[in-house]
Amino acid sequence: MKFITHRPLWVNILVGILLALGIFALILLSLGWLTGHGKASTVPSVTGKSYEEARKILKKAGFDVDIQDSIYVDTAKPMTVIRQLPDADEVVKSNRTIFLIISRAIPPLMEMPNLIGYSYRNAEMVLKNMDLKIGDTTFKPDFAKNAILEQHYNGSPIAPGAKIRKGSTVSLVLGDGVGKKEFTVPVITGMEFCKAREILEANGIVIGAIVTDANVTDTCAAWIYKQNPERFDEEKRIQHIRSGQTIDVWLQVDKPAKSDSAGTKPTTDL
Repeated sequence: MKFITHRPLWVNILVGILLALGIFALILLSLGWLTGHGKASTVPSVTGKSYEEARKILKKAGFDVDIQDSIYVDTAKPMTVIRQLPDADEVVKSNRTIFLIISRAIPPLMEMPNLIGYSYRNAEMVLKNMDLKIGDTTFKPDFAKNAILEQHYNGSPIAPGAKIRKGSTVSLVLGDGVGKKEFTVPVITGMEFCKAREILEANGIVIGAIVTDANVTDTCAAWIYKQNPERFDEEKRIQHIRSGQTIDVWLQVDKPAKSDSAGTKPTTDL
């Protein structure tokens, strides 16, 4: 204390200034060492390499490594580097963290879109935008040519909204338009709806409008009491139909007493 008080004030002020300057200079000199200022390295390229290989290369070059994100790319092997940040050959400070985006090992789940009624071209665009692939395309008789009638996955129909892996293959069933084959209109009046529909679809005929009585609760078990077109026209001439065309039906709970206005029995001889 005597050392300070026995000195002139200006001497103490000068000593304080010199001490402050010395501390400031020490901080400046150590700042470069602490931050690695002036030390830079070139980022090696690790894109396309496996994560483990990329990590070893970057560690050896003096960088830290962190996974920023993982995405699914069907053309890339699982756990390979898709992108690196900073990019390869950039000159950055040593000990900097290099962030990697890698490919996912398991594709993410997504909801299957509803393609029924779409044209083939539109369905193709929707599947492509969702990273889904188109598999086999088959045709069945239907008046809506090239319209999607069914969507299948792994050999079975897949409902809209069902979970499916990104990159999966979806097969489509398309309508081939009205067929050239012409045959007699079948008599389905007097038959149960589901049985008649099964027979018609097997021959390429589509159920059109379905009109039900108020007391019908189970359409499948209901009985057909009227159809349009019928086998005979108003002049009792046999009518014909082609595959892909439709037949409208009227349903009731009870089995009709007669199959149609002409009194013929139900028949599906096509």
